[in-house]
Amino acid sequence: MGIKSFQGARKVVKKEFEAPILVQDYMTKKLITFTPDQCILKVMELFTKHNISGGPVLDNNGFLVGIISEADCMKTISESRYFNQPILEKSVETYMTKNVETIAPDISIFDAAGVFHRNNRRRLPVLKDGLLVGQISRKDIVIAALKLSGQNW
Repeated sequence: MGIKSFQGARKVVKKEFEAPILVQDYMTKKLITFTPDQCILKVMELFTKHNISGGPVLDNNGFLVGIISEADCMKTISESRYFNQPILEKSVETYMTKNVETIAPDISIFDAAGVFHRNNRRRLPVLKDGLLVGQISRKDIVIAALKLSGQNW
């Protein structure tokens, strides 16, 4: 005689992928920001103090006007050597990148990876309704991919 199951029909459980995959889930929200009139020497000091390689430049109203990076600081160092002068007290506005590509917080990290691949930047400011809400870096995307590596994309 066979074994009967008294449990009845079982409900099919559908597994849904719920891992966070949006930029807002991995972006840095507490940022060191700079102003256009800030001295480039002070920026270099803040880079080393906070162990960062760049950050957004905001105007007096808090709107993004550029981004300053170590690469931009290299221009200052190079110019000072070329003209055989000490690094002058020039402002961030002189060296910052003004045409900054930004990214929205609600796009996937995969789309963000494509943006990084196309524009060869190390970091992208994240804007929501025109206001800076964070910054995502290439490293943040790599960390997100590692966390998702066991999942189906």
